[in-house]
Amino acid sequence: MTKKEKPKRLGRGLQSLLSPIIPLPAEAKELLSAPPEDSNFPPDKELRDSLRELSIDAISPNPYQVRTVWNEQELADLAESIKANGVIQPIIVRPSGSRFQLIAGERRFRAAQLASLTTIPALVRPASDKQLLEWSLVENIQRVDLNPIERAKAYQDYLSTFSLTQAQGAERLGEDRSVVANYLRLLDLPQEIKQMLADGQLAMGHARAILSLPTDELRRKLANRALVGRLSVREVERLVRKYITGSSQAKTTVRSKPPHILDLERKLSSQLATKVNIETRKNGQRGRIIIEFYSLDEFDNITERIGLACGESELVN
Repeated sequence: MTKKEKPKRLGRGLQSLLSPIIPLPAEAKELLSAPPEDSNFPPDKELRDSLRELSIDAISPNPYQVRTVWNEQELADLAESIKANGVIQPIIVRPSGSRFQLIAGERRFRAAQLASLTTIPALVRPASDKQLLEWSLVENIQRVDLNPIERAKAYQDYLSTFSLTQAQGAERLGEDRSVVANYLRLLDLPQEIKQMLADGQLAMGHARAILSLPTDELRRKLANRALVGRLSVREVERLVRKYITGSSQAKTTVRSKPPHILDLERKLSSQLATKVNIETRKNGQRGRIIIEFYSLDEFDNITERIGLACGESELVN
């Protein structure tokens, strides 16, 4: 009985596409034309032939780039390295009319522009619009230096573009479903907190804890407190637990109504044929009665029942 083969991951296929090209000595190149019989690797003549030196002016940026924040100092450092050593790893492009369109390697492309290069080594790959989008999203998702919001948006774009569930998307990317779900939840945060995450002022752990709070108002307050007080993730988690525990106890207190109030609620609910809730304040001296209705017809029935129960003279008095 053979073992069931694991499904192929898109991310692993992309990894091979993005592998660096290492120039070989002339005497070693002839070995490539005669691979061993038991080799599982295809001849790489196509790969060698696709390596070109392209004019930087002939390359357009990737329209599906999800990365929005570029560290200017890191780009400047890379540009200095490129001036000294050249571009070691080619970028990847696709033909686009008489020009080329970037698939992967925009950071190297930008740094090469800063270094005032006129050409750049590139692998030219045929790709459809769908492939360009998918490769771009996956390439960004697999980068370790994306900020949490960029990664969350990349996951969201990937799932929505290809109509995938979180489980399906995680499977294709080789990720755990909970990882994808946790990043997507960040998009529910208020814009101010998302900006803090994008700027590196708050960590992913801070955001996950803050998300447990029920309202955006509370989330903003705790995020600002964490930022100003330089609170650790553990300290933020402790404050969230304290709030949730206290809130739960307060709700329990509100729900603990005296027996006579509960009896009145039952009688009124029976009389009006709908749910009735009595809330009391000031030691029972003040409060309100909430009568629920679920349609206009039901509302009319309730008002008729109230009129029949009270009588016109009692309503006037």
